[in-house]
Amino acid sequence: MPEQLFLVGNLGTMITYAAITVAVAVPVARAGQLRSNKLAVATALIFLTAAIGHGLHAFLAFRNLDRAEHSVPLFWVWALAWWNVVCGLAGAYYWTLRRRIIVNPGAIYVDPEAERCFAEAAAREQAARSTLEAVVEHTDDGIVGVTLDGVITAWNGGAERLFGYSAAEIIGRPAALLADPSGAREQRDVITRIMRGERGVYYESRRYAKDGTPVEAALTVAPIRDAAGRVTGISVVVRDITAAKEAAERQRAVEERTNQAQRMESLGRLAGGVAHDFNNILAIIVNYTDFAAEEAAGNPALEADLKHVRSAADRAINLTRQLLTFTRGDTIQPQDVDLNGAIAEVHAMLGRTIGEHINLMAVPSKEPVVVHADPGQIQQVLLNLAINARDAMPDGGTLVLEANAAELDGDELAMQPPLPAGRYARLLVSDTGEGMSAEVAERIFEPFYTTKPRGKGTGLGLSTVYGIVTEAGGSLNVYSELGVGTTFRIYLPMVVSPGRSPATALRQAPPPRGDGRTILVAEDEPALARVVTRILVNGGYHVLTATGGAEALSLFRQHGCDVLLTDVIMPEMSGRRVAEVIHESRPDLPVLYMSGYSNGLLGTTHVLDGDIAFIEKPFTAHDLLHKIAEVVRERATTPLR
Repeated sequence: MPEQLFLVGNLGTMITYAAITVAVAVPVARAGQLRSNKLAVATALIFLTAAIGHGLHAFLAFRNLDRAEHSVPLFWVWALAWWNVVCGLAGAYYWTLRRRIIVNPGAIYVDPEAERCFAEAAAREQAARSTLEAVVEHTDDGIVGVTLDGVITAWNGGAERLFGYSAAEIIGRPAALLADPSGAREQRDVITRIMRGERGVYYESRRYAKDGTPVEAALTVAPIRDAAGRVTGISVVVRDITAAKEAAERQRAVEERTNQAQRMESLGRLAGGVAHDFNNILAIIVNYTDFAAEEAAGNPALEADLKHVRSAADRAINLTRQLLTFTRGDTIQPQDVDLNGAIAEVHAMLGRTIGEHINLMAVPSKEPVVVHADPGQIQQVLLNLAINARDAMPDGGTLVLEANAAELDGDELAMQPPLPAGRYARLLVSDTGEGMSAEVAERIFEPFYTTKPRGKGTGLGLSTVYGIVTEAGGSLNVYSELGVGTTFRIYLPMVVSPGRSPATALRQAPPPRGDGRTILVAEDEPALARVVTRILVNGGYHVLTATGGAEALSLFRQHGCDVLLTDVIMPEMSGRRVAEVIHESRPDLPVLYMSGYSNGLLGTTHVLDGDIAFIEKPFTAHDLLHKIAEVVRERATTPLR
């Protein structure tokens, strides 16, 4: 009985393994993979050898059924033993392949072509991911991940270069760290809008780098959603648009200057035509008035009437003369004029007539400043500006006439008209009067434009000044603040003198580098603050920029500085007050003041002491860097008082 069971069991096992062999081999053969799909073939071989082995066992059991002694010939014993070795070798071959080939769980065999396609697809996906990671890391734009609570969770290389924080420093800290209080409120409002369902928000705002430098940024904010579509975070792309804003501002200024020049040219042609035609009419009026005056001799009443007519005609002649000067149609006789002598003559002339309520001062240049112009017209320029200044100070004040030399780099924005780079003679007329708004300052050189009451002004005084200065190849700059005063600067080509002073020669050398010194800049005009920051950074300095006195003190307490560069007059806190507070803890800190008002005016009105370091706006990059170096050098060699 056991022999029969052994025979049946081996036959059943043989049939099962044979069926499995067919089930594995047939699909592989149909797919044409008998040579390429080694793992499937090895699997089939294992089941085939096992089926044959069980068949041998069944054969031996069948032979033993008819034998009493149940003995098996030695040949069949060796044959069965060797076949078991073959089965073992097939299994070893399978496991060798199995260790080298990755098979999906549950798969009996693998398609090499499909595996190659899968591998190539996986490689492409990995390459795309690597490329995307490289793009995100090396783009100039900052890419930042933020939670819905405003905490930073991701920070790329662009953000690190833009703000100065490394990822280790900033991740986990609030995004409000990069903004001022108003910017932080703006951030919260944008996050709220994203959470309410907006797909994306674009806005422009100011952010601050690690060292306090302001960054004009364009921010694109978008939601990050999970598989269910819920907003789980926020992505922010930050682009630095500081340079773009400066370029747009410069372009706007250039367009304004072009439009101003076109308006002045059109008005000049109109005024010139009127003046020339009106002179013909005046010639008739004046001559016939003189004829009538001769005939009216002995008639006092008629003589008095004709005298009034002639006086009115003379006033009309003066007006047309100013129109012709404005339109460059009058005859001039240019010659070399020393501006120091010109302001001395005008000072003497005004001293007798301007009034005791005006404190009149003249500040001549320390070096000769000679220009090639009509001396009468130079006096007319000074007189017109001085009379306007007097009218702006009905309750009294200070009027300062100055002469000096200045270097221009050709990029000044507030010049009317613009001038090429070079060295120029400069006249300054400064007052402590009522000042002008920006809207009025834009139109003051237009003929017939005046802010004086009817009958008190013709509107030709400043247009005449403009005509004289531009005819001489020069330019004008106006700086004014309501309730504080006004400074007019007139730049004229300077006649080259045989020699220059040592200080002038020194200023021609390249300015020394900043060597990483930290300069705290306090300037309430954002456009000018950006210009100053760029000049100083290019000069090798590290810059902290503040738009007011309180912010300047806050930056000083946080970061300290090596030099303070501050505007003199700022809202809420003056530059002098900022310096006083800082000097309480750092009495040795060098300070350089800057202002659109002249140094002579500020000194006479006691806004600044006479021995302070001062630079006038507009200044060139060359002048500013030299002045900063002088301040640092002088502080290093001067003992504390």
